[in-house]
Amino acid sequence: MTDEQLPAQVFPNRFPEAVDSGRGVPQDNCHCFSQIRVSPPGAATSFHTDVQDTSAPGWLRMLELIEEAAADGREEFRPLPELSPDERRQIVTLPTSIGRLTAVRTLVLYGSNLVRIPPEIGSMTSLEEFSPYTSRRLHWFPFEITRCTRLVNSTVSTRSIYGNYKYRPPFPQLLAPSDAALDLNSLAPARWGTTAARTCSVCTGPISAKGPHQWWLSRVVATDVLPLLVNACSQACLDTLPTGAQGYIPRPHRGGAIEQPSSR
Repeated sequence: MTDEQLPAQVFPNRFPEAVDSGRGVPQDNCHCFSQIRVSPPGAATSFHTDVQDTSAPGWLRMLELIEEAAADGREEFRPLPELSPDERRQIVTLPTSIGRLTAVRTLVLYGSNLVRIPPEIGSMTSLEEFSPYTSRRLHWFPFEITRCTRLVNSTVSTRSIYGNYKYRPPFPQLLAPSDAALDLNSLAPARWGTTAARTCSVCTGPISAKGPHQWWLSRVVATDVLPLLVNACSQACLDTLPTGAQGYIPRPHRGGAIEQPSSR
């Protein structure tokens, strides 16, 4: 049989949400660092400051979709195609209720406007595949994702993440815990990267009202090396962290003006 006689092979569209005829812009532009060239010496980055509008229609619909998925025990959760482009743009983080999706094996967030993911993703104990591909404002991940011990496949836009091996964008500088008591459910994302930090990323114990002890750590998660933000209850918990991935900063660190390995 010649090539001309062979039946045409049809490949499934893994990301149908990439084709959208509706109006609206699903993503905001991101200018935190160049995603096409090596970061220059002395470059600095900072966290996105977006705070989730919990009254937005997109957020309310996302809550409904999570409830539906938790109720029917589905194994794939692909919420963004259920939202209009404008509604997708309203989602800058996921609800903490994402942790209820303990039956989900595949989580697809293609082309999201996310700037952070809550640590509750670590409760998705069945998760095997994680695909936030082309979420270009998503520069880091919570350390708690390492609790998803079945996670073996990932599709991440690595040029969009801190410390990536191609361009080595710098990590935001992490500071020491506060001198004053804080509302751990309403943190300033410009300072902490997140809007909430209630339990330790390492031991799951409570975090002091003065805020978490924070370090960065680049580790292999599924098929990608991801920059992980650790929110620990103490220096003792930080001291138990493993080393960084090969070819990355070898030790946990606070970011800022820290030397990274050469870009590849």
